[in-house]
Amino acid sequence: MILVVGATGMVGSEVCRRLAERGRPVRALVRTTADPGKVDALRALGAEVVAGDLRDPATLAEAFRDATEVIATASSMPFGYESGVNDIASTDLDGTLHLVDAAVGAGGVRQFVYMSISANMDLDFPLRNAKRAVEDHLRRSGISHTILRPSFFMEVWLSPAVGFDAANAKVTIYGTGTNPVSWIALADVAEFAVRSLEVPAARNATIELGGPEALTPLQAVKVFERVHGRPFEVQHVPAEALEAQQAAATDPMAQSFTGLMRCLAMGDSIEMAATLRDFPVELTSVQAFASAGLVPATAG
Repeated sequence: MILVVGATGMVGSEVCRRLAERGRPVRALVRTTADPGKVDALRALGAEVVAGDLRDPATLAEAFRDATEVIATASSMPFGYESGVNDIASTDLDGTLHLVDAAVGAGGVRQFVYMSISANMDLDFPLRNAKRAVEDHLRRSGISHTILRPSFFMEVWLSPAVGFDAANAKVTIYGTGTNPVSWIALADVAEFAVRSLEVPAARNATIELGGPEALTPLQAVKVFERVHGRPFEVQHVPAEALEAQQAAATDPMAQSFTGLMRCLAMGDSIEMAATLRDFPVELTSVQAFASAGLVPATAG
């Protein structure tokens, strides 16, 4: 049995779909407050749905019954954040640490796949710090594991949620926009997660994930301009302004979003040739993403 944690979220739901297509047994851990429509969609895939909450370790025992593999994609960000209820401290840090400990305690888990963030996202902010803490805890746990470190999701960072409004031809660029980024599609990250259960090279490995090419944000704008057939209005937020904004932020989500914007401004180029030899995934390009008119998913 494969336990998927974060199953109603952006990547987790796609992981469940791909596992179901392969005929793999899937158990989806969902909170009692999860969107009923998303839960029904998981059941329609054939997933077994079990109620549980990372913030309450006592609720995890049933989820791990007969589970041999875990794919953990749960996060309070980017769209599910609720201070004091579903936030970085309770979900991304403490809750995921509880999950690792529960996997150790269950005794039958052979592989634990954890979705973190790129090594280049290495400034000091709450989400980054939580991810690195969980990585360290997982490595010390003794469980065979895979740590996936994706770059910036197209569905988030090339979307209106962060000022990349292709429909209205208006884009906000963080920093100069001249540093390459290996934009990646969430479906591709889900595919890497699923294959990590099968590929020997994934065992006890930390894998940086990016798309097929590293484009600067300004180059990404040019791709969208060609697809949409019109020029975009571009405005810049200077790196110094982002740094001041992060320093002034008091909420962990605001600190983290601004920290991620600063990392985006600095660039995140990831060489994928060696990884693709072990994981022959057909990566989605920015051109394909723009041409498909993909819209951001919502997390639950």
